[in-house]
Amino acid sequence: MKYMIKTYILLFVFFATPVLAMDGVAVIDMRTAVLTTQAATDAFKALEEDPDYSANLEEAKSLQAERQAIAEKLQKELETLSQSEIAEMQKDIQDKGQDLEFLAGKIQQAQEETAAQVFNETGPAMQKIISELIAAKQIKVLLAKSEALLFSDPALDLTDDVTSMLDVAASEASSNSD
Repeated sequence: MKYMIKTYILLFVFFATPVLAMDGVAVIDMRTAVLTTQAATDAFKALEEDPDYSANLEEAKSLQAERQAIAEKLQKELETLSQSEIAEMQKDIQDKGQDLEFLAGKIQQAQEETAAQVFNETGPAMQKIISELIAAKQIKVLLAKSEALLFSDPALDLTDDVTSMLDVAASEASSNSD
């Protein structure tokens, strides 16, 4: 019995050792690596300067302010308002909320399209850089940094390396095309 317990403990310690403690293992958050590049920053700055996008943002802010003002007025004057006035104000709040949701969807869609465009443009360079890092650092296992990954040593994270290398590759490509 004592021997079995020791065997189970040894097996547990052996198999419970985190995979990340092994040599040749690294993690990467490819989304962060791409979306923190200068190219992504420039693309989102251009999006903010787009007249349709900025108009949607301004309209959303305005709707939110109007909705908030109506809600505050309703709360302050609730006892002095008639039932029809209360119902009308609640309907205004609801209508503005629906309009706000619609605009938020348009804004989010534009952001997602911009992110997808950046991914499409940097995808081949990122794959090449990741391949080079795998070879240079002798990585045997590359894990996606995600919500499923509970812990990783920051020293194993290639995200910043990939971002920096993507920026260098983009600046070299732009200087070569000039």
